[in-house]
Amino acid sequence: MCGIVGIVRNDAKAVDQVLLSRMCAAIRHRGPDEDGFYVNGPVGLAMRRLSIIDLKGGQQPIHNQDRTAWIVFNGEIYNYLELREELEKLGHVFYTTAQSICVECLLSPSGMKELKNCFSPETELARNHCCMPR
Repeated sequence: MCGIVGIVRNDAKAVDQVLLSRMCAAIRHRGPDEDGFYVNGPVGLAMRRLSIIDLKGGQQPIHNQDRTAWIVFNGEIYNYLELREELEKLGHVFYTTAQSICVECLLSPSGMKELKNCFSPETELARNHCCMPR
């Protein structure tokens, strides 16, 4: 169990970081091990984590190699070891063994692959409405 919260402002004003922190604190029961934040202008992401895989290196939000894309992720990727191997062959470099790094790389044009997964509704919403090229 983990928890994800976020704010995306349509008026391009900066996200209220105090509000984002309060939102994340309200779901502490969903992930007692740690929290993580990413704020960049009108976008704010936060999450609560229950550590299962990569206990020390799986902090979120998680970013791609050049830190141009960030995600929060809650779900299980059943084939992530195989995906990781394929992505490494494509030239992706990983800084963590967490499953979520595979999602980040898969969202890049060179990494589009099929995930065998159990996505949370929040991840599906973000993937379908915020992250995918239009």
